Amino acid sequence: MSVAQLAGGRVPALARRMAVRDPLLIVAGIVILGIVTMAVFGGLLAPYDPNQLYAGPVSAAPSPAHPMGTDDLGRDILSRVLAGAAPSVFAPIAVVLASSLLGSAIAVCAAWFGGWVDGISSRLIEVIFAIPGLVLAILAVSMFGKGLIAPIVALSIAYIPIVARLVRTASQRELGTPYMAALRVQGVGSAAICFRHLVPALLPAVLAQSTVGFGYAMLDLAAISFLGLGAQPPSSDWGVMIAGGQPSLLTGAPEQSMFPALLVVLTVLSVNVLGARMTAWAERAGR
Repeated sequence: MSVAQLAGGRVPALARRMAVRDPLLIVAGIVILGIVTMAVFGGLLAPYDPNQLYAGPVSAAPSPAHPMGTDDLGRDILSRVLAGAAPSVFAPIAVVLASSLLGSAIAVCAAWFGGWVDGISSRLIEVIFAIPGLVLAILAVSMFGKGLIAPIVALSIAYIPIVARLVRTASQRELGTPYMAALRVQGVGSAAICFRHLVPALLPAVLAQSTVGFGYAMLDLAAISFLGLGAQPPSSDWGVMIAGGQPSLLTGAPEQSMFPALLVVLTVLSVNVLGARMTAWAERAGR
């Protein structure tokens, strides 16, 4: 099936039919839409200043004035969750975008040129793949200081091999198809073949991998903030909130950790459901 046919409506039509038959996908879409809205407009929607001390009673249970309760400093948890959505969501997106672009570029070059280019890129990918992303992020923080910038850069590098391996295999398979050989015989230029035919054919696989990578990136960044190496208090990053609520768990006030943890879990699950369905759409559309 050609790229023009995919863009011409078969994939969107197939997506609509599958969405109607798949209530889980509809729920995941609603959750993702809500999370994105929080990330974009959370600061405007917050009923209180997220860093306002003693906006309510300390470690209070949910109430009409504070729907998610208050933390151990009397700050409104709902306001902090809304304000913390932006760094908690956009930081993993930055990791996914950087790793997908760099990994795809390396993989396409390796598959296109082959030979020593493929050999060097494969060895480089193997070296990076041998270092766990979380360890690389902790090393980056120890070298460049605490905050989100160093972990984002480190995780972007750590995730490159995952994308590159997938895209390299898909590129080699695509370049070996008869229609690629036909394009060369017809005298179509290399740049046109690459950017008008090869790259669009790889997009479904890259997008599906990106959704999975987003979940891992969100969990890794939350873990780094939880360890005190990422975003720093009084930031309302969800990982920071989960860590800050640990003492309150023993006093019977779990809201400070519970609500941001639930949002992390819901976001990761919803994006993974979307990624699984995107993979299914791509496979069915290509038949």
